[in-house]
Amino acid sequence: MSPSQESVYPEYETDTSQTSKLIRKFKETPFVPIGMAGFAAVVGYGLYKLKHRGDMKMSLHLIHMRVAAQGFAVGALTCGVLYSMFREYVVKPKE
Repeated sequence: MSPSQESVYPEYETDTSQTSKLIRKFKETPFVPIGMAGFAAVVGYGLYKLKHRGDMKMSLHLIHMRVAAQGFAVGALTCGVLYSMFREYVVKPKE
């Protein structure tokens, strides 16, 4: 791209660092990073408890861990959608 040409997407080129993109995304949709963090926490806890699972089969433990992690992520996304709908249709001033 030559310097004389203007960029088609200037707002994307100014926020090129991953931290600034994450902060912008967190402000737009706060439940997505919360869901990602919860997913990582559930997986971390499940891996920690993997050694102390007792006589439970590993496949059953992994299935429970997967269901818990998916449930947290889907729950956070559902809360985010409900929050954005509330903000859009209830709180937004009527025009």
